[in-house]
Amino acid sequence: MQTKPFRIGTRGSPLALAQAHEARDRLMAAHHLPEEMFEIVVLTTKGDRITDRSLSEIGGKGLFTEELEQKLAAGELDFAVHSAKDMPTHLPEGLHLSAYLPREDIRDAVIGRTARKLIDLPHGATVGSSSLRRQALIRRMRPDINVITFRGLVETRLRKLEEGQVDATLLALAGLKRLGKVDVLTDILDPDTFPPAPAQGAICIESRIGDARVDDLLAPVNDITTFDTVSCERAFLAALDGSCRTPIGGYAICEGDLIRFSGLIITPDGRSQHAVTTDGHRRDAAALGTRAGQDVRARAGSAFFDDWH
Repeated sequence: MQTKPFRIGTRGSPLALAQAHEARDRLMAAHHLPEEMFEIVVLTTKGDRITDRSLSEIGGKGLFTEELEQKLAAGELDFAVHSAKDMPTHLPEGLHLSAYLPREDIRDAVIGRTARKLIDLPHGATVGSSSLRRQALIRRMRPDINVITFRGLVETRLRKLEEGQVDATLLALAGLKRLGKVDVLTDILDPDTFPPAPAQGAICIESRIGDARVDDLLAPVNDITTFDTVSCERAFLAALDGSCRTPIGGYAICEGDLIRFSGLIITPDGRSQHAVTTDGHRRDAAALGTRAGQDVRARAGSAFFDDWH
């Protein structure tokens, strides 16, 4: 029987801590364990330390996970809790995503200062976002808008907005819900016209392959629908070699035994795009995402991706 606390790795941002606490609370309920059986270990990542440059400039995905994964691989953590959209498609040897908590809302939220909706912002307004996907989709919607890189914690971005540094910013609705800040949003964007990042709204748990003790612990909190949809979306991303350097959107929805996927790749200026919609059986979720990525890559051609660099 486990006598020492399970060590849960997480970043120290308020959102990351909220996610780690949700994972801990679900595990406590599933196994009737006291809080003392879980120790939350907070680490600072490269993505937390460097906030004055865009993620694409300093390495893309993996910036919020590398330090946690090093401790996990070394046996200093039992598992780590992440925002699934932060995860690289290729994980370090010996690690895997072993569980997903039930997914929150996948949509993007607008927090407007001078107008509630992006479409209603004044001509030449400034919108801040750290996401290349959001930047590209904003430019597609409103080519006249000045889009600037806007990084920092949710609280930091909201303060910068209030100070008047930008007219609006975009954040994941899931994060605002987990932080109890939905009152700040002024609009919610339709995923059909403003597709979210693959895996947006999902919390994943990363652990060592073959650690049966941890696998048994996590199994009861793994949400199968989230596992299937995110597996499809991450496979789409992997087929496109997607990272924070590439504007890619996509989401999957389960309907009974079927899964439906919609994906999009778009140039950073928002002027050129290729979309794909497909469906299939849930048991083939990852294969469906892979085929969708291969299809859109073939139709786009290599020149499309060359333009991103």
